[in-house]
Amino acid sequence: MMTRTFLRLSRRSTDRPKSFALKTLQAFCLAVFVVACSPAPDLIGIDNPNVPADSVTTATRHKVFITTTRAQSEELGEFFSGARSPEVGLASVDVSIPPNHVSGELERPKRLPPDPRKEFAVVNPIVYANDSAFIRSMNEELRKRPRGNRDVLFFIHGYNNSTSDAVLRLAQFVEDTDFQGVPVLFDWASADKLTRYVYDLNSALIARAKLGEIGDVLARTNAEHYTIFAHSMGGFLTMEALMDATKTGRLNYTGRLRNIVLASPDVDMDLFRTHMEVIGNKAGDIFVLHSEDDAALSVSRKLAGGVPRVGAADSDALSALGVVAIDLSEIDDSASGSHSKFAGSPEIVQLLGYGLNQHAQFDRSHRASSITELIAGIPVTIAFE
Repeated sequence: MMTRTFLRLSRRSTDRPKSFALKTLQAFCLAVFVVACSPAPDLIGIDNPNVPADSVTTATRHKVFITTTRAQSEELGEFFSGARSPEVGLASVDVSIPPNHVSGELERPKRLPPDPRKEFAVVNPIVYANDSAFIRSMNEELRKRPRGNRDVLFFIHGYNNSTSDAVLRLAQFVEDTDFQGVPVLFDWASADKLTRYVYDLNSALIARAKLGEIGDVLARTNAEHYTIFAHSMGGFLTMEALMDATKTGRLNYTGRLRNIVLASPDVDMDLFRTHMEVIGNKAGDIFVLHSEDDAALSVSRKLAGGVPRVGAADSDALSALGVVAIDLSEIDDSASGSHSKFAGSPEIVQLLGYGLNQHAQFDRSHRASSITELIAGIPVTIAFE
């Protein structure tokens, strides 16, 4: 008989409006605000001729590997476009983190070229001619880490993202969590437009089949373990791919997949039940970061005909499906808004960083005591069976 466990720590209360109508209005206002803002420029490969990124010795650098289903772009700073490619592309970039960086913030330039003394810069874009060249470069980066830290964080971005958006968010997350392994981005063909939700949904479905191909490439590297970290619609893509891999018997065939983290997953709750019925515990532990105040998922729910989204679901309902549900509803210090608390809240990036770097799998027999220690002082609720 399964026992559901709840761990709850809260240090502050909030007076959030509970009215559905008011929440809907807030979500609508957020969407209008986003549309009204000018998008930040794409900046991949654009160095500052007066202050090159390499000249800022106090900046930190992260090499980000890219696997993509986007078509290459000739547009300045774009690198890969919103168009779909039938072939998987393999690339890498170096991201410079400014010395004034604040945890949870993304100091993105509003105009080009970036000033690497106070803004993120993305330089040295490389497109690899084949799998072998990509694997050699990844292995070289892995060798820079001591044994035990040669892990891969495989990040799958969400809806309405450009390549620049996804690279910057991953680099900021790696910096703030102090992740010790190698970051790899799965950059599927989002249109990077708020009004192209259906296009993005179909792009995610198209990319689903390519995840197995990319998994085979990563399996040929010297990485010791992998963690999949998917945000928003990337969670939908991930669950679809995991279900396909389960059906073909190839899910975690290398035994190196450690954990799966779904942050604010934009997944139909009914569909998620189907996913979990097929996958069960074959993928190991699945962690879901969810929040009842997620404004973006409120809009997504309306587009889906009112069906609840996993990222805004109830802890009890999620834990009953066999996942570890981490409720971030009481976290209100996110610089990136309610839909990206995983990266915008200094508290949460620290929590996630500890888990990633300590390889915290939380053996079920010791999980309650381990998590209680981990989340001490952080206002989150964790539920699991």
